[in-house]
Amino acid sequence: MNSTAQKVWFITGASRGFGALTAQKALERGDLVVATARDPQTVIAALGEHPNLLALRLDVKLEAQTITAAQQAVTRFGRIDVLVNNAGYGLLGAVEEANAEEVRALYETNVFGLLNVTRAVLPVMRRQGSGHVMNISSVGGYASYPGWGVYCSTKFAVEGLSEAMSAELAPLGIHVTVVEPGFFRTDFLDASSLVAMRSQIDAYSGTAGATREFAAGANHTQPGDPAKLASALLQLADSATPPVRLQLGSDTVQRVRAKNQFVEQEMTQWLDVALSTDRDDAVKQAA
Repeated sequence: MNSTAQKVWFITGASRGFGALTAQKALERGDLVVATARDPQTVIAALGEHPNLLALRLDVKLEAQTITAAQQAVTRFGRIDVLVNNAGYGLLGAVEEANAEEVRALYETNVFGLLNVTRAVLPVMRRQGSGHVMNISSVGGYASYPGWGVYCSTKFAVEGLSEAMSAELAPLGIHVTVVEPGFFRTDFLDASSLVAMRSQIDAYSGTAGATREFAAGANHTQPGDPAKLASALLQLADSATPPVRLQLGSDTVQRVRAKNQFVEQEMTQWLDVALSTDRDDAVKQAA
């Protein structure tokens, strides 16, 4: 499929934020869009009625619904060219503050839900011999922060899954990209997208507590432009050689570079210890 051909998009969490903006821009250029949300009427409210739009009910936690939605997409449009795994939410607080219920619920959406949708769509792409899976991660999927540890752990999981899928699916003609946005001016820091842990421990007031204060003050002042992110995803979809990772936002670029430098410096400091653990009769790898 060439880069200018009409594409069929399957987007989760498409009633607002990145999902709705990406769907809107895809429709504006003449693509076909399957836009999903737990209530499809919220998709219609965001995007309006459009002949190239199929709004579907989808709770990504329900595997049967993901299979049905993928079948409905193919019945309507014949194929799925781009999957955007966008559905998810945030959880704010120290790792110790998180209770088992909060952690489990977050993983059900951010990780297991993503896997449900991916398993439903990949058979379609494998039959086609083409497709592009875009997993929306975060700068927090590459470098964690105090107060975001549990949320970041779900995005670290998405990063690991995406790397493996990229290698597994490349021989089948399917691309996989994990997208790492920084702070964009969406509703992510609102209560509609961000859950605060019920427990707060005073000992973490200077770390996770400081992050809570930052999140409250940063809401709707973030540097990233969501419309420009949506345009970047369209550009990504048109690429014949898309990256495994795509960092979006100057804050993400800065954070990724800083982490890469830190890891390299720390590894160099402990290199002798790292290399000392090989068996004496093992073939030594170049340091």
